[in-house]
Amino acid sequence: MRLKAIAAFAAALLSGTCLAHAETITIATVNNSQMVVMQKLSSTWEQKTGNHINWVVLEENVLRQRVTTDIATHGGQFDIVTLGSYEAPLWGKQGWLKPLDGIADYDYKDVFPSVLQSLTEGGKLYALPFYAESSFTYYRKDLFQAAGLTMPSNPTYAQIDQYAAKLTDKSKQQYGICLRGKPGWGENMAFFDTLLNTYGGEWFDKGWNAQLDKKPWNDALTFYVHLLKDYGPPGASSNGFNENQALFSTGHCAMWIDATSGAGLIYDKNSSQVYDKTAFTAAPVDVTPNGSHWFWAWALAVPATSTKEATAKEFIAWATSKDYINLVGEKEGWTTLPPGTRLSTYSNPDYLKAAPFAGAVKTAIETADLDHPTLNPVPYTGIQYVSIPEFESIGTTVGQLVAAALTGQQTVDSALKQAQASVSSTMEQAGYTQ
Repeated sequence: MRLKAIAAFAAALLSGTCLAHAETITIATVNNSQMVVMQKLSSTWEQKTGNHINWVVLEENVLRQRVTTDIATHGGQFDIVTLGSYEAPLWGKQGWLKPLDGIADYDYKDVFPSVLQSLTEGGKLYALPFYAESSFTYYRKDLFQAAGLTMPSNPTYAQIDQYAAKLTDKSKQQYGICLRGKPGWGENMAFFDTLLNTYGGEWFDKGWNAQLDKKPWNDALTFYVHLLKDYGPPGASSNGFNENQALFSTGHCAMWIDATSGAGLIYDKNSSQVYDKTAFTAAPVDVTPNGSHWFWAWALAVPATSTKEATAKEFIAWATSKDYINLVGEKEGWTTLPPGTRLSTYSNPDYLKAAPFAGAVKTAIETADLDHPTLNPVPYTGIQYVSIPEFESIGTTVGQLVAAALTGQQTVDSALKQAQASVSSTMEQAGYTQ
């Protein structure tokens, strides 16, 4: 009896020790469908490790504002933050993030090299990719067939304009095209920057002089406003990625030019009404293919202020692993797993069978060129963003002016004149120009 009592006491001590080492980490993430699934499946990790997660799930613009403020002020609210290929190298260089190199048994070689590179600064990796994306054109093959239209493999924006006109039937709440209109450097400007690039425009010339009052900007914004006003859904200025994904999946959009990561939900028969009616092709082009489709990675990082580094890294390693990707496929369906990060995903027979878009997504990611985003040489990298710290503020301001032109609060000319003045002032104050 005494031996049993001693054994029970030892077990209690061990149990107490485990509980004492269990930690609660706080994770800030975006409310995109893949992250919602991550939150749902995280109980698997919690049960395995004994740790707990406090989730802060926010709309994209709000997430960026909250996380940027916390990181820049060393607020210490979060142990893991969701950020992108824009923030990771900039914040890593500032010493605001903990490096994520050298995690034991993490198969770094299985991650797309371009994705890892986008999250690296000074030879150090500052975030691990949860999913990566480019952009392409979704379209309703049934509507195209009924109208006698054929979508080419490399459409032009002039063709997109023609198709949108023919496929708009507002009496049926059927809109020729859906595009991001919600203001934000990562919302409406993510799409608009690709439109600007392929129209031959750029944010800055080689001397960092703002170019927003030049003809390509005026042409691109005039066309954008025309597309959405004439062929888009009502209230387009309130629609970001998630809103347009919902509109397309419920049959209201004939075409949608946006992130390749949306394909998983569009082709999921449990959540989409058009899963068997959708096809896809390359993002449209105009005068140049440069920068016509974007590159982005949503990634997980550990702020330098976190006091729970080991536990945070353990979760990130789990959530970005091959095992996690397979778990999503088994539990939620193979079309919905996080795309664009691991090479092994694109040799997985279950995924390839379920996801007809897999090859096109891989090609779009691998051909997106962050180093040559524009027709003319520029001093910056980044396709749907400019890789300088000031861009978050600049992009947000210009995104609001683009939205103002869309809603008719300002003319295209007045919006761009104000944008040019604002960006020029910011760049002068920051020391880029004199």
